[in-house]
Amino acid sequence: MLSPKRVKYRKVQRGNMPGNATRGNTVAFGEYGLVALDRMWITNRQIEAARIALNRHIKRGGKLWIRIFPDKPYTKKPAETRMGKGKGAPEYWVAVVKPGTVLFELGGVDRALAEEAMRLAGSKLPIKTKFALRSDFELGA
Repeated sequence: MLSPKRVKYRKVQRGNMPGNATRGNTVAFGEYGLVALDRMWITNRQIEAARIALNRHIKRGGKLWIRIFPDKPYTKKPAETRMGKGKGAPEYWVAVVKPGTVLFELGGVDRALAEEAMRLAGSKLPIKTKFALRSDFELGA
């Protein structure tokens, strides 16, 4: 499961997610990408489930890049606890995803295989996604 080795602050505020992604919004490493169409927090378990689905479908051929990392702690108070007494303990980690963020990239496989693998990975995630080609992001396209 993905999680940071260490963080500056153990607990963070929720924040807000206006606008579209300005960073991590192009296919930079592979030939194919999986692009987010919604905004949401993606948990480390969801990223791992999508990664496993991708790897199993491509039978570990080609190369996979995971472009998001869960670096935000999600805190939760224990069940049946009264209000107050401070913020809850960190429960798991999430990655902040905005529309346009490239989640995964694939290289070294043919397009049909990549498209099906990305579809399977997208079904493991709680947001709408689309398949993208590197050529879609290059200048003049």
